[in-house]
Amino acid sequence: MEVEHLWPIFFISLHAMVPITLAAIGETIEESAGLFNIGLEGMMLISALTGALGAEYTGSAVGGLLVGLSTGALLGLVFGVINTYWKGDQLITGVGINLLALGFVAFMLVNLGAPGFHIVPRDVQIKLIPLGVGAVSPLVFVTVVMAFVVYWLLHRTQLGIRIKAVGENPAAADVAGISVNAVRLGTAIAAGALIGLAGAYLSVDWFGAVTKEITAGRGFIALAIVVFSGLNPLLALLGGFIFGFFDGFATWVSTYPKIKEIIPWQFVAMAPYIVTLLVVAGAIGRVRFPKALGIPYLRE
Repeated sequence: MEVEHLWPIFFISLHAMVPITLAAIGETIEESAGLFNIGLEGMMLISALTGALGAEYTGSAVGGLLVGLSTGALLGLVFGVINTYWKGDQLITGVGINLLALGFVAFMLVNLGAPGFHIVPRDVQIKLIPLGVGAVSPLVFVTVVMAFVVYWLLHRTQLGIRIKAVGENPAAADVAGISVNAVRLGTAIAAGALIGLAGAYLSVDWFGAVTKEITAGRGFIALAIVVFSGLNPLLALLGGFIFGFFDGFATWVSTYPKIKEIIPWQFVAMAPYIVTLLVVAGAIGRVRFPKALGIPYLRE
């Protein structure tokens, strides 16, 4: 394979990496504090829609990303309040968010005049940065930086120590004067913001449109990447790129008729999900999660 044929795969891989990695990093933050949110898919889907509408309303791609980020933060706030102060079931709350997203986005798309599909005007989409051999989204650089920033925050700061203490032993953290519910709520909001940014990226940047299936299971793949990474944002970045590479490879194969004659493109399209399952299967049993993960804290 010639080198010039590899560049398109590489850039597609980088773009496919962004939503998976941002969502996985967000989930890493809140799981470190003891919250488990299976509603990433729904949060990304709703944020993709609000981000697109925000971009159109403000006339700015950045405005759309901020609206999507804010939507995710709001959903994170709701999730956090329900599962910290109200002691709700985290699994059921996450499922509820996913179901809400399916109905809400489908309803909104119908009322926008194009059932199942809404195009984001090109002039309010994120502009790519040309690099000579290709173009890359600014969100690729943001994603890489966020991985390092969150790693530093969790492993090198007092706040990170507090977050992990709350996830590992909330009772001891409470005795030490740490507000368990406040820390967990804060991580839920921060995680929601990153997940919302991932959703807005899909519509305002990568695809330039909103559909009912725009997330295509990426929220669940992000959960798998969290397992693979063992709550390490840098490994989440690696896992996101692995998924992105196979996603990009599948897209590249679908554009070459000669390759499709040898390998059905449908089979190649399954590759990212198969690889993710294999990677997670290899990681399960070797990853240690916080002892209080998924357990509401009841002060005695």
